[in-house]
Amino acid sequence: MSLIVLKDVRKVYDLGEVQVVALQNATLTIEKGEYVALIGPSGSGKSTLMNTLGCLDRPTSGSYLLDGKEVVTMTKDQRAAIRNQHLGFVFQNFNLLSRTTALENVELPLLYAKGVSPRQRRERATEALKSVGLGDRLHHHPSQLSGGQQQRVAIARALVNNPSILMGDEPTGNLDSKTSRDVIRLFRELNTEKHLTVIIVTHDQNVARNADRVVVMHDGVIAADSHDFEVAMQTLQSLESVALVETDDCTAGTS
Repeated sequence: MSLIVLKDVRKVYDLGEVQVVALQNATLTIEKGEYVALIGPSGSGKSTLMNTLGCLDRPTSGSYLLDGKEVVTMTKDQRAAIRNQHLGFVFQNFNLLSRTTALENVELPLLYAKGVSPRQRRERATEALKSVGLGDRLHHHPSQLSGGQQQRVAIARALVNNPSILMGDEPTGNLDSKTSRDVIRLFRELNTEKHLTVIIVTHDQNVARNADRVVVMHDGVIAADSHDFEVAMQTLQSLESVALVETDDCTAGTS
């Protein structure tokens, strides 16, 4: 059984007088242990797709099976439980609490886990930080850490509940090129050594190139889904060229 199965998923945001279709008939299958990059221009639907896959948002219609369980019919609390048990998230802005230590930041998801004692929380958070190379930074606050170290703390926090899926939303967006390479190398190690399924939203072609599979989003539609990075990029560039021509035509028509 596939880990993720999306079928004809639509997401419509009702903004009162206007309805915005963010996803249109999205159909996608992801196997356990795959490393997938979601790319596309701003407003293409890739973040909506990520939020759907991450059980942060419920589709308007369609089916989403996560490890055989139908997400679309789940309650908000049920989706929260699924996130806590099976999903780890890493965001562009790190989202660390500034007044708490690295160790305390990593412990946070375990506060919502049943049957985990304070001692177990501390031990698991320590191991997670050691696994990302920060065993000597346990008691440092975010302000005492570099951007790359803060992102590693965020990755440790995402890993502390032993998720089956690691999701990154522009995880290198606030990092310099060298630190970005280090973080993406860590994602690859987690994928190959721990067999984590990795799904990343990115604008960075170098980040997307590191994935085994690239999904191209455009106007809420999955425009391409390929294991060949160059094929995916050709599709993206073609879509961007068409969009540029349409923009030029609209500009000419109003001049």
